[in-house]
Amino acid sequence: MDAASLPAALELAAGGGAGLSPEKRAVLGSSLLLLQRDYRFDRVWFWGCIQGVRGAYYIAEGLGPDRAAPRSRLYSLNCVEWSLLPPVTKEMIAQAEQLTGRFQGDPSFAYEFAEINAEDAEKLTEGGKETSIKEEVRLVATIEQIDRAVGIIPRGAFVKTPLQSVHENRNFEGLSFTEAKKLSSYFHFTEPVNLKNKTLLEKADLDPSTDFLDSLEHDIPQGLTTPALIPSA
Repeated sequence: MDAASLPAALELAAGGGAGLSPEKRAVLGSSLLLLQRDYRFDRVWFWGCIQGVRGAYYIAEGLGPDRAAPRSRLYSLNCVEWSLLPPVTKEMIAQAEQLTGRFQGDPSFAYEFAEINAEDAEKLTEGGKETSIKEEVRLVATIEQIDRAVGIIPRGAFVKTPLQSVHENRNFEGLSFTEAKKLSSYFHFTEPVNLKNKTLLEKADLDPSTDFLDSLEHDIPQGLTTPALIPSA
């Protein structure tokens, strides 16, 4: 959700039965704009909220001019004070995958590897590595995994320029009814993997300005994602 249109977007999201209180919405509306100014981001997106046992993490992402470039991720415990999360690494993701259960709501909380499977703990601690992982690391790894799994955009919403930077398509007005029912009309908004393995013949029919990401139609297993059209009231 873009910071500039956050109130309206949160109203729509609240229709699903879960949302933020009016007080939190009001605070976020002004806090994210200040965050954008202070960190000199081109845009700020409200990513969402991860609920912990003792509190919640409110997540924001700061973007530069290139929308496909790595984003800066920040979290707040009160929607006012924001802390920058470290860039995610493969090691962080591997460590976080061994953890189960709810977040505590305390970024300094340390999970001991003794609490997880002994075999997994041995792999993670070999070579003199740390024997614990802070919840802050688990948080950034979880955000990355969620983005990879369900960070999805419709075809044409973003365009790639000849200079290889990605921007919002100002002429995009949404998918047609026919196109909206096709998995090929949706892309994972993350670094492409399948696209790099395509042959030149397979890429011949692709538009490099719009087809520069992995399409959902190639997800494994087949049928993992199905478009569902909800009629408006």
